[in-house]
Amino acid sequence: MKTSLLRYAALLLLAVRPAFSTAAEPDKSPVAANAMALYQGADRHERLVAAAQKEGELSVYHVYPSLTIVMAAFSKKYGIKIKSWRAGSEAVLQRVVSEARGSRYDVDIVHNNAPENEALHREKLEQAVWSPYLSDLIPQASPAHKEWVGITIDVFTAAYNTRQIKKEDLPKTYHDLLDPKWKNRMVIEANDYGWFGSLIEAMGEQQGRKLFTDIVATNGMTFRKGHSLMGALVASGDTPLALSAYSWNAEQMKKKGAPIENHILQPLIAQFSTIAMLKKAPHPNAALLFYDYMLSEGQQQLASLDYVVTSRKFESPFSKVPMKFIDPDRALDMQDKWTKTFEDVLVNNARH
Repeated sequence: MKTSLLRYAALLLLAVRPAFSTAAEPDKSPVAANAMALYQGADRHERLVAAAQKEGELSVYHVYPSLTIVMAAFSKKYGIKIKSWRAGSEAVLQRVVSEARGSRYDVDIVHNNAPENEALHREKLEQAVWSPYLSDLIPQASPAHKEWVGITIDVFTAAYNTRQIKKEDLPKTYHDLLDPKWKNRMVIEANDYGWFGSLIEAMGEQQGRKLFTDIVATNGMTFRKGHSLMGALVASGDTPLALSAYSWNAEQMKKKGAPIENHILQPLIAQFSTIAMLKKAPHPNAALLFYDYMLSEGQQQLASLDYVVTSRKFESPFSKVPMKFIDPDRALDMQDKWTKTFEDVLVNNARH
């Protein structure tokens, strides 16, 4: 059974937004770990490296499998050992909240979807961070409270099997999915409530609900938990068209020889994948050094792995494509409604 922690987080009041210090002149006096998060002196990096190497290690909870590649590069560069734990987005959120309520503070950096890290902001567990690399990012990647930051964009594209579907036969709009040729050929990730809720809102809720009710009634729909599993089903041809794939998943599989390709349908929905530093991080300087790394060298490494990064220094296949970002605050507040809509319009109709 799904835990209610994320739903519970939606009921909490927004945390008070911290004030930010103005740029400080570099000096040699010690800087407390929590103050270092907002420190803007010219010697910030130098201080972080020295203090982080004294700490010697870093703990990261994350959801991307490939983040281990970036962590390994960071560890090699600075000689800092990283302990990591990976799970799904809900499990990561649950573990962080559960540990904090038990006064256990083992993790420094949490990598998760924007709504889940916004839930940690509401729980008042995150530390506001200033980074010299924030100005490189697209504006939407950094919320006003600065307690998490988007490192990549999960773009929800369609994805198709290139051996089973010809490019010229692809749907040009969601309305084209009413064609009987798509019967029993479509799959959606089983927990993509935020994607679907945002999609039908962008379409106009009444029109969106009716369209997808008709699509499912006419052609059915398959649901699979996990975007990687869904991508594998498309690549194998078991279900040749996915409607809520992550763009990077298809690109990574294609590089390995899989017959899979992304396909854009409008409205195109996107969500930030984010990192946050916890207020009671056991290795705060290492956490801040890693934070800066993820917004600089880490951006290049993630881009090389086919992620859509938030830094404007790197070209993106979606840079000129209109996208609607899922609002993390709204995703929390609307979760019950969006979950019910997903179940009523898609899942329950597919069972008939």
